[in-house]
Amino acid sequence: MNTPTAVPDTCSTTEAAQRLGLAVRSVQLMVDRGELQAWKTPGGHRRILLSSLQAWLASRGGAAVASGSPPAAPLASAARPLTLLLIEDSVHFQNLISLIVKRELPEAELHIASDGIAGLALAGRLEPDVLLIDILLPGIDGAALITSLRSHPQFARSRLIVVTALDEAQREPYRFALDGVPLVHKTGLVNELPRLLAQAQAPATA
Repeated sequence: MNTPTAVPDTCSTTEAAQRLGLAVRSVQLMVDRGELQAWKTPGGHRRILLSSLQAWLASRGGAAVASGSPPAAPLASAARPLTLLLIEDSVHFQNLISLIVKRELPEAELHIASDGIAGLALAGRLEPDVLLIDILLPGIDGAALITSLRSHPQFARSRLIVVTALDEAQREPYRFALDGVPLVHKTGLVNELPRLLAQAQAPATA
């Protein structure tokens, strides 16, 4: 008697997007690039292996996705420390900003993502109080990332700070996303970022 072959735990592209906090199209691109393992049903629908979601999250410091479980609930805003998410691909500036945050906000939690896609996934999981975003990022540029975040009501309370090495002329193509967002040039991080962090902690006005 043949033993039936165990079917691996999978989820749909939509379910994977919900678990990772990404757009469905982003998940499809991740499958195409081989970052997530998937197979297609006879009807042409993708089924993504949950084990590959776990591996992707683990590689970016995320929690494992339990088989058949719903996405993790957002962290409660009450009684939790101030949560910051830095989306920056330069290790040098990751370290510099980390030092500034630790000095200015010693009780805060700082999470770091090195590319736009990982940053979007972490933002969906953490719903951070403050987002510090570089403009030039691998995967999704900062302007597109800010536009995407602004389209989700869950990020309405998150404060944005743009960190960039681009001068004013170089920032012009991204102005559609940057208007009204506090911005600090990387050469002025030590002097200017503390002030912006203090402003980001202030209660939002109705």
